[in-house]
Amino acid sequence: METAEISSPHPADTRNQVCNSNGPYSKLEQICLDALHHEIMAWPKPGLVTPVDSGSHRDMNLGSFFSSMAALQGSFAALARAGALGKSFRELQRIGIDAEQKMLLATGGVNTHRGAIFNLGLLVAAEARSMSDPILAKLECGAIVAKIWGADILAGREDSPPSHGNKVFDRFAAGGARIEAASGFPSVYQIGLPVLRSLLQEGHDRETALIGTLMKLMEHLPDTNLLWRGGEQGLDFVRRGAADFNRSGGVTSSHWRPRLIALHRALVACNLSPGGSADMVAATWVAHRLEILRTETQK
Repeated sequence: METAEISSPHPADTRNQVCNSNGPYSKLEQICLDALHHEIMAWPKPGLVTPVDSGSHRDMNLGSFFSSMAALQGSFAALARAGALGKSFRELQRIGIDAEQKMLLATGGVNTHRGAIFNLGLLVAAEARSMSDPILAKLECGAIVAKIWGADILAGREDSPPSHGNKVFDRFAAGGARIEAASGFPSVYQIGLPVLRSLLQEGHDRETALIGTLMKLMEHLPDTNLLWRGGEQGLDFVRRGAADFNRSGGVTSSHWRPRLIALHRALVACNLSPGGSADMVAATWVAHRLEILRTETQK
């Protein structure tokens, strides 16, 4: 397996740089940037970019992700601020498109974080909106997204630029990111969070808990990235592989890493990458940290 070439600054240095955002929404932004950092650094992740190799991606590596994260500094704070001010989805979308352009400029046109900008941006916009609304503060952030912006998120698909997700939707009628968000992120709150919390409560470290969460999401998510790369056969192959791994104890079993590395090699051989599931892992971590933040604020 070819090792990814790292062309960015040292990961720790870059993380410090991107997390030093100023302003009242810096804590929300840091939660997002931390989630991106934790997700990319976790290993092994079948088919995905890690510090060890580039998985099924020939156009990106670890350096691409850190360059993108640096370019996104300030974008999540801007989305949170817009949410707090009661901005419409169209206005949030404009900020997101600007963030995407910064990402593409930093990566030479490679899409490293489009899904993260969309998912994480909506979650922190919802959290910021809830800070001044006691009724919304009783709801999970995903429910706030669905309640405030859900209808416009679905309608906005018609106005959005061409993407792999839209093409997959037209071909396979798969849900994709827009339906996930408009529905209140059910994959995050019903699948990701229960697994993540259970693994953390059992004493597993963050990396192991995030990988366990990824594998559960891979088993259940109708990942449009997989549909784009491998069609329904590719999606079924990955889901079966993840289900077999999870049924055998997942990350709680002994020697789980060698088994996951074997699955990783199988996905790379088929050019499959569960990028949608990886996006949901980052969103799950953000949802987890936002709920902790609420609890700490209410004390």
